[in-house]
Amino acid sequence: MNNSLKLDQPIRNNWTDWRMMKDNRRRKLLVQHAPERLRMKALRKNDVLPGEITEIGRKMLAELPRDSNITRVRNRCAITSRPRGVVTRWRLSRIVWRSLADYNKLSGVQRAIW
Repeated sequence: MNNSLKLDQPIRNNWTDWRMMKDNRRRKLLVQHAPERLRMKALRKNDVLPGEITEIGRKMLAELPRDSNITRVRNRCAITSRPRGVVTRWRLSRIVWRSLADYNKLSGVQRAIW
């Protein structure tokens, strides 16, 4: 049996769409630059230091990639990549979460029955 890749088959990856790929790239940049960003923000916000040093901290902070800021990261559904209505604990949108909860596919979740 031949294990080579067939060219007529579509290539699948873990991403639902390009928005999810972009968000994942931003999360990686956030982790990579977090310690530097924290130090530079501390320099910039310090009132005791001279103005020249805080200005240096501001310039160094501006040189970091824009996507390494935490405000650029968006919580998205892991299945559909929907940006709104995400249940944080499961990283699923409310629509997917409800459909999975209906059929007991989520551990620790029981729909209200009365």
